[in-house]
Amino acid sequence: MPAITQVPSLTSILDSGDPTMFAPPTKTRGPQGQLPFTDDMLRNAPSGDLFGWTMNAGMGWDPSKLGGKEVLILSTHGGLRAADGTPIALGYHSGHWEVNLLVEAAARELKGLDAVPFAGYCSDPCDGRSQGTTGMFDSLPYRNDAAQIFRRLIRSLPRRSGVLGVATCDKGLPAMMMALAAQHTLPCILVPGGVTLLAEEGEDAAAIQTIGARFAHGKITREYAAEMGCRACASPGGGCQFLGTAATAQVVGEALGMSLTHSALAPSGQPVWLDMARRSARAVLSMESRGLGMRDILTPAALENAMAVHAAFGGSTNLILHLTAIAYHAGLKRPAVDDWARVNRSVPRIVDALPNGPKHHATVQVFLAGGVPEVMLHLRKAGLLDTSVLVASGQTLGDALDWWAQSERRAVLRKTLLARDGIDPDNVIMSPDEARHRGLTATVCFPIGNLAPEGAVIKSTSIDASVVDADGVYRKVGPARVFVTEPAAIEAIKAGQVKEGDILVLACRGPMGAGMEETYQLTSALKFLPFGKHVALLTDARFSGVSTGACIGHISPEALAGGPIGKLREGDVIEIVVDRNRLEGTVNLVGEAGTVFGAEQGTRVLAERAPRPDLAPDKDLPADTKLWAALQDASGGTWGGAVYDVERIVKLLAAGRRALGE
Repeated sequence: MPAITQVPSLTSILDSGDPTMFAPPTKTRGPQGQLPFTDDMLRNAPSGDLFGWTMNAGMGWDPSKLGGKEVLILSTHGGLRAADGTPIALGYHSGHWEVNLLVEAAARELKGLDAVPFAGYCSDPCDGRSQGTTGMFDSLPYRNDAAQIFRRLIRSLPRRSGVLGVATCDKGLPAMMMALAAQHTLPCILVPGGVTLLAEEGEDAAAIQTIGARFAHGKITREYAAEMGCRACASPGGGCQFLGTAATAQVVGEALGMSLTHSALAPSGQPVWLDMARRSARAVLSMESRGLGMRDILTPAALENAMAVHAAFGGSTNLILHLTAIAYHAGLKRPAVDDWARVNRSVPRIVDALPNGPKHHATVQVFLAGGVPEVMLHLRKAGLLDTSVLVASGQTLGDALDWWAQSERRAVLRKTLLARDGIDPDNVIMSPDEARHRGLTATVCFPIGNLAPEGAVIKSTSIDASVVDADGVYRKVGPARVFVTEPAAIEAIKAGQVKEGDILVLACRGPMGAGMEETYQLTSALKFLPFGKHVALLTDARFSGVSTGACIGHISPEALAGGPIGKLREGDVIEIVVDRNRLEGTVNLVGEAGTVFGAEQGTRVLAERAPRPDLAPDKDLPADTKLWAALQDASGGTWGGAVYDVERIVKLLAAGRRALGE
């Protein structure tokens, strides 16, 4: 790390030596004019409502305009930008760096419509920045914390008439969606923060996260790493260029009807992106005038539509956690593993995007090709959508899709993609027949077996096609290489100790062990190493939405909950079978000490084994995360969305007190 070149003197710390500081005023004239109180307000309104207007005037709002509808704009903005966009203080990531511009655009629109906008912020961390560090222990728990803060901020503005939620990335966006979903009677609009652009010459933000592993194996030079690393985030704002958790959450938010038609994946900072914020401001006032709240948008049919769109895009597996949590806060039945499996078997993947391929188009190119509504046109034609649901514009989904199909917006943007990048939009978003012809298969599979008795998840499309048999089935039998920390596994990969044919097992990294950390360090390292496609990965942790390869995560129960994955030993023989056509799979212990005895005997062996002696929560796991892990476990665990089911938690606490005789 570079040293600080100039150390401030003690004198400059204690006193700046500026005599003008020592004559601050104690009084000033104050705002002029009159607050528009009525007799009824003064007699009957809470004192907080009255004093709120006093503070509004004190902040400089025209007192005569304070009778308008109060609309709260919440965002995940981070950092401090100068007026020209240069950084004064950096944010945690580029995704939230520009969303204050969306807040400003929406606020100006509301002000012009005689509403009174308020703005509040809760910034979010970056999973990319915290990969491989103890910062990852706070990643998923942060989502619940931020959702709580957003809900508290909404309740703390008693006169709010509606809410705009502006958010972009992996945890801030799901947190915002959870908070808005909980506002059953309040009109709310989700304003997605968009995506960053590709570098004209360089790597995308997914590939660039592997430079350490590639350099360690002599695949790239230091100079190459330095140059490519500098330019991968080619524009200053927006989520990553791939269909990871951030982009998938934007897609799912629009599919739920929470965002305006064709708002997900817009290029950050561009006019089409700012226009979305202004139109969202109009939409929330329209919802309020019609008496529409989130319970009118978030229905069982809307949830089913969102799951279908997720499958059609081939979205991040992390949305299994997040969409389930959104459903819980909306008061809907949480989708179970069987629901996800049913939808993924019936809905074809029709989007060719990073990281699934086959051509790997960037998210901004998916936007230009038509984004969510274009995908929905195909799903509607196939009879896979309920188009009677209401969406953020106040229309039915069917009416919104009719508008999209005939819109100038659609025609011009699709032509722009062809003219600018030479990409036919129908090669990005395809009909089901064309997608099938090109070999696109459904994305998410849920393996079970004696190592995952309660289930697991794999993005089956991300398995390298060259290691999949001609019948579309991935079959692998290999020795277990068992690790209980991610740094140990990474060190083994970089040192060449993980070989072709191995099955890498990373246990004890679920909620109780490490906050259910993301393990993109591992999956990305394997992806960009020559032998990586011949190594499988099993873990009770989760993956980045951009992860690829034969990577099975969410293995349940987790090791520290007594799960069989915590009983595996070095050299155990593991068999993995994933049918990419039927979306079925198994993961089983089938041998030990060089002897193969099959899955049935493997089940008996695991039942007789004690857990590994080295299983323990990570020594650096924060107390906050331990509390989160316990509360979400009591609420249904990760397959229940890792939420806080307060009634269930209170019931268990009461039962525990009785059991302890308190």
